[in-house]
Order: sequence, then C-alpha cells, then structure tokens
Amino acid sequence: MKELKGIIFDLDNTLLDRTKTFGQFTTKFLQQYFSHMEEKQELYDMIIDLDQDGYKDKKELFAQLIDEFPWKERPTVQDLMAFYESEYVSSAVAMAHAHEVLSSLKEKYKMALITNGRTMIQYGKIDRLSMRDQFDAILVSEEAKVKKPDSLIFRMALERLQLQPEHCIYIGDHPVNDVQGAAAIGMNTIWIKVNQPWNEQVKVKPIHTITRLDELLTIL
Repeated sequence: MKELKGIIFDLDNTLLDRTKTFGQFTTKFLQQYFSHMEEKQELYDMIIDLDQDGYKDKKELFAQLIDEFPWKERPTVQDLMAFYESEYVSSAVAMAHAHEVLSSLKEKYKMALITNGRTMIQYGKIDRLSMRDQFDAILVSEEAKVKKPDSLIFRMALERLQLQPEHCIYIGDHPVNDVQGAAAIGMNTIWIKVNQPWNEQVKVKPIHTITRLDELLTIL
C-alpha cells in the first residue's frame, strides 16, 4: 500500500452505535405512544426487527406499525415522522472509543465522513456526538444527491481531501455499500464487523477486519 494520507469513515454502525441509538429511540417511542400497555417488550422486538438495521425506509416502517400495532389513538405517518425527527437525533450514542480514535487519527491524516441518509438526521447525529470538527469533509447522500455504493460519492470525498484513492483507507460496516463501493475506485478498506454479515458476492476483501474501533490505533 502506498503512503497513507487520508482516512474516510462511514457513520452508522461505524462511528455511531446505531443499535444503541435506535434502541433508545424505540424505548422513547413506546413510552410516548404505548403508555397504556404494561408489557412492551414484544412491540420493542418487532420494531427492531422491522427496522432492518436502519435499511427500511422510515415512512414504510411507520406505515406498517400503524397497520399492525395496538394503538390507543391511531397516529398518521406524518405524526410518527415528526416524532422520529425530534427524538432520534437526541438518542445518538457514539461507538465505543470513537472520540479517542478520531482525535488520534486526525493528528496524522486528513479525515472525511461519507454517510447515506437524510441531511437533517445525519448532520444532527454528527453534531449530537460532537464529531463535525474532526473531519475535513463530510458527505451526506441526500445533500450530495448520490449514495453509496455509487463511486461518485467516494470520488467527491477524495476531491475535497485532494487525495488519490491509493493514499486513502475507507472504514465501514456494510460489505457492499462500504467495502465494495470504496474498493471499486481503488481504495483499501477496513471492515468493522457489527450487524451486517459478510456478503459472499463481494469478491474484494478488506485489508483488515475489526470488531472494535480502538483496533485502528494499532493498525494505522
């Protein structure tokens, strides 16, 4: 590998602990709308399952919940989206060691963040975690009008860092969106194994697989 000059991170399930974040949001959601029910665990488990680790469109998720859940007063999708927009960001939890790792790496490398999602929500989480200042460039798919694994969004990050792909490493949890997407333009990758299983259709392999962010401090 050529001299490393830049590191590009994914956000959800890489720097942000999405499992804990969505879990906290779901608890608030059930407290808000199902206070009439004493036992909420089954509803909690259903929401976590239907959410598909964040890959289900939220409007579709909430429409399904409206149809299937035992509401005391039936809300609209717009009601639930408003609650999500106000409460999800405030539930944000950083991945263990995230701040320590970012601070250490920023002393040595240019840093960028690429995340799929809605601009307001993703920037809200970044700011909630006090991470914005750690990056020289941030790209959110809604704002960029292109999403991972499309090569264009990775090229946009490289242009902002003014670096070539062979001088950068991309770190993320999704085998297709992150590992395959970044490798397609010539970046080396590190896969953080969280919730997404390895996709055997992805033929390119990361140079490292980690389960904790602080492993990066011995690798990079």
